[in-house]
Amino acid sequence: MTAITPRPKTVLVDQLASQNILGVNLRSLLGVTFFTMLTAVLAQVSIPLSFTPVPITGQTLAVLLSGAVMGPRLGSASQALYIALGAVGFRVFAERGSGITIDGANGTELIPTFGYLVGFVVASYLVGVMAKRGQDRNILSAIPAFLAGSAVIYVFGATFLSYSLGVPFAAPLDQPSALAFGIAPFVIGDVLKAGVAGLLLPTAWRLLGSNSK
Repeated sequence: MTAITPRPKTVLVDQLASQNILGVNLRSLLGVTFFTMLTAVLAQVSIPLSFTPVPITGQTLAVLLSGAVMGPRLGSASQALYIALGAVGFRVFAERGSGITIDGANGTELIPTFGYLVGFVVASYLVGVMAKRGQDRNILSAIPAFLAGSAVIYVFGATFLSYSLGVPFAAPLDQPSALAFGIAPFVIGDVLKAGVAGLLLPTAWRLLGSNSK
């Protein structure tokens, strides 16, 4: 019996014309730069919450789109670049923040939201892998892919938040926990963002006439 090799999948950026300049793929360079900047811009769409160091922001939409449009390698690269820019002092984080360390009680410590930043890289990669498999081609498979990406951000973010704040990951409703501080307030918004991304990607594929690839 002859093994059936799955047809390779492409991501949305592969449908655009590409040109190499001095050995650099211009399409990839511009795409990574665009999603780095989009993440930075949407990070400023921010609503601080009094009970948690984690604000409501729009940046996770850029994270999800970066993986779906650029693929796992370039999508995660855009998020790694975003973190690097913030780490060296560019005010690209939420509320025009920068830096990944603060002066804590025990010396220099990573910011409480550092886990979310790491989650951006991993989530973009995961969504990119699923996009390579064609899960961004229709809404019924795209939205679950984006929800999975959001769940990855939660896992990394809330786990580090639990360590940073010294609270349990989960606790009864009347007690502090990473679940209450770092996940519960954001679920509705992130479901909406996954829905927006789940509509945008299949629409873009249809407009390019490439949905069957």
